[in-house]
Amino acid sequence: MKLKTLKKKIRRLETRLLEGPKKLAKLKGKLAAKAAATRKKNRSSTAKSQVTPAGAQGAAPKKVKRKLNLSPERREQLAAAMRARWAAKRAAEATLPDGSVRHNFTIGEAPVS
Repeated sequence: MKLKTLKKKIRRLETRLLEGPKKLAKLKGKLAAKAAATRKKNRSSTAKSQVTPAGAQGAAPKKVKRKLNLSPERREQLAAAMRARWAAKRAAEATLPDGSVRHNFTIGEAPVS
């Protein structure tokens, strides 16, 4: 091996060895920062879960709605039943239990007098 080649290899090896500890320190710093952020996130999520009710904290995946195989007559019957339920709910919300009238109505809803 030539002297020039040997010197070049030694120089490259020395620079690589010098970069190694720097790189290692940089990566350890990043790891420590990530760990701190994760701890903070976990601490805040734990605090939130203690505030929320027990049933609300499970993040279950949404179920896919099945399309019902209904005949047109049955579909119309269910639609009429739902419209009746919604109308009853709106009527119950329109008047307060003490008999007073609600004044904050939405568009499409007639004020009850």
